[in-house]
Amino acid sequence: MAKKRTIYFEGQYTLPFEEFQLPPVNTPGNPGDLHTLNSSSLNSSSLQNQNITSQDNPADRYFNYISFGSGSSGNSCYIGNPHEGIIVDVGVRAEEITRELAANGIPMSKVKGVLLTHDHSDHVKHAYTLIRANKHLRLYCTNRVLLGMLRRHNISKRIKDYHVPIFKEFPFKIGSLDITAFDVPHDGSDNMGFSINYDNRNFVLATDLGAVTDRARHYMSKANYLVIEANYDLAMLVNGRYPEYLKARIQTERGHMNNLDTARFLAEIINPALKYIFLCHLSKDNNTPEKALAAVRQALELQGITVGTAQETIEDRRADVQLMALPRFDATRRFVLRP
Repeated sequence: MAKKRTIYFEGQYTLPFEEFQLPPVNTPGNPGDLHTLNSSSLNSSSLQNQNITSQDNPADRYFNYISFGSGSSGNSCYIGNPHEGIIVDVGVRAEEITRELAANGIPMSKVKGVLLTHDHSDHVKHAYTLIRANKHLRLYCTNRVLLGMLRRHNISKRIKDYHVPIFKEFPFKIGSLDITAFDVPHDGSDNMGFSINYDNRNFVLATDLGAVTDRARHYMSKANYLVIEANYDLAMLVNGRYPEYLKARIQTERGHMNNLDTARFLAEIINPALKYIFLCHLSKDNNTPEKALAAVRQALELQGITVGTAQETIEDRRADVQLMALPRFDATRRFVLRP
């Protein structure tokens, strides 16, 4: 029988196929023996000996992002990595979230927690339904958000059994995700954005805020991927059908961000590390995706930035940053965000 040829890949990972063999290892009883690498020998010690870690492996170095809906009708999204993920806000029906995750190859067992930005109905109304159907989940929010949710809405008090209290600017971990909540100005009982770190990259989300405070700027300026509100076009709001008290509330620092304010802020913080911008929570009555995108695109292009459409076209590959307005009612595709 012909001698099996041994193939080595210099500088590459050793593949777990029986025809590939590890380099000779001298042992007291059998010098120069060849150890075949099979599924039983590919254990943690052999991986450590080869210095293979998840951060060394390019296949492990990505964020997943899916928006399930963004607007006053319901807000929710998934953020994760190859190992686990989280759902931020549950204003979208639980069965829709589960269906969209499954359609994108993400089982609910991979979801380790639910985070809430604040206690408004369009962010929390389906939280208990989702958690009750997936009892391994835990609810991460401040005590004030939990109490505000129970006081304002018809949500079962049993949700307290799943609650893990968090505190703004005190980092916490969910699996391999390092998460920090930060304060944003809005008119909920308590309001926050989230900075989510993995593989030395930051995914930052701020869905409802009337202005950008210094602390919010601190976190958003470090983002590699940013979800930020562009709620209304000022002219549409002023000339629209909303009652005057509601128009006034929306325009305050505890209300919502308009397109031009968001555009100006993004032009101030734009830098080579920021690769994706997702505009969220666009008003159905007082904004359009076209107006929001045009305002931000113009502000960035005045800074000499080339702006892509996040559609993975050839032109997008040449752009400095990708820009997208999240759909109000529909889920997005699964974004795979690599270094």
